[in-house]
Amino acid sequence: MADQDAHNTVGAEPPALPSLRWEEPPEGPVLVLLDQTRLPTEEVELVCTDVPALVQAIQTLAVRGAPLLGLAGAYGVALAARRGFDVEEAAAQLSSARPTAVNLGYGVRRAAAAHRSACEQGAGDEGAAAAALEAARELHRQDAAASVAMAGHGLALLDELLPGGGHRILTHCNTGALVSGGEGTAFAVALAAHRVGRLRRLWVDETRPLLQGSRLTAYEAARRGMAYTLLTDNAAGSLFAAGEVDAVLIGADRIAADGSVANKVGSYPLAVLAKYHHVPFLVVAPLTTVDLGTPDGAAIEVEQRSGLEVTELTGAFSAAGVEGGSGLPVAPLGTQAYNPAFDVTPPELVTAIVTEEGAVSPVTGTGLAELCARSRRVTMS
Repeated sequence: MADQDAHNTVGAEPPALPSLRWEEPPEGPVLVLLDQTRLPTEEVELVCTDVPALVQAIQTLAVRGAPLLGLAGAYGVALAARRGFDVEEAAAQLSSARPTAVNLGYGVRRAAAAHRSACEQGAGDEGAAAAALEAARELHRQDAAASVAMAGHGLALLDELLPGGGHRILTHCNTGALVSGGEGTAFAVALAAHRVGRLRRLWVDETRPLLQGSRLTAYEAARRGMAYTLLTDNAAGSLFAAGEVDAVLIGADRIAADGSVANKVGSYPLAVLAKYHHVPFLVVAPLTTVDLGTPDGAAIEVEQRSGLEVTELTGAFSAAGVEGGSGLPVAPLGTQAYNPAFDVTPPELVTAIVTEEGAVSPVTGTGLAELCARSRRVTMS
């Protein structure tokens, strides 16, 4: 296991490449993405000049994470408008790129609505494109602010549930700056605890099969000087049994109206373990991830990904010398694989859902609806 002890001061935290940014070189506007499939070994950026390139980046997980997908969707609409492409067609392509992540469709609809409204008001192509871009930038600003608020609410809840500090937090997948316009969701809470000296240990699930924990969360934790330890997903149970976990913090890709949470596959088993061992299980996500139009967990469409992600080490994980885009086999040829990208945790296993507007606990449909009603931001289902 990799074990990294905290040694950096807050002021020494190194600047990170932004996960997503809009640029306007002389040859035309572009959306620049930090290619997350190349981390942690390389910090390489992708330059998207059109929506098909952005859709490919979304589907290959070069850009990922619920809030960031919302930003990518909004900027994608603006990119299509500025480049003179069909905005409605671009919006449809973007919205369907990954079905479970509700933020993607939200960001697309928000920028497309701004574009449509400007067109109806006679703004012309240039004015409508500017409206779409401003909508994307406003969503970006709001997401960064939401990240700060979630970190504060989450840390306060942790301190309430676990008085005395010294928090040992288990997290799954990646929920830091790589998924957000700010410092993230669940990871931002752990980072806030680290900054005030109350994080004793961040337990990082590898997150099979694409290793977003070991490649991305460990990368972010190391850069921040946090005390962290990496573990295989199936080692989590032994940590609970040994009393080494004080709380579980995860993000979400979609939260249904009843409080059911869709997150990276492997989250539900952690919720079951946490319930059995009487450990708080906290979901940290912005209100844009709440989908009141999806009634319950059974109604959430779960993305099924290629079995090759399980039977081969592909892409950034391939052994050197593998050619033609094929991966290194880790199962017999022809093996079928079950590879859902997400699983769904029912609300009765969730201690609290933490948002920028505060926390819901116990998690009920009524409580979630009331929280959403307090936010003027969640206006599109």
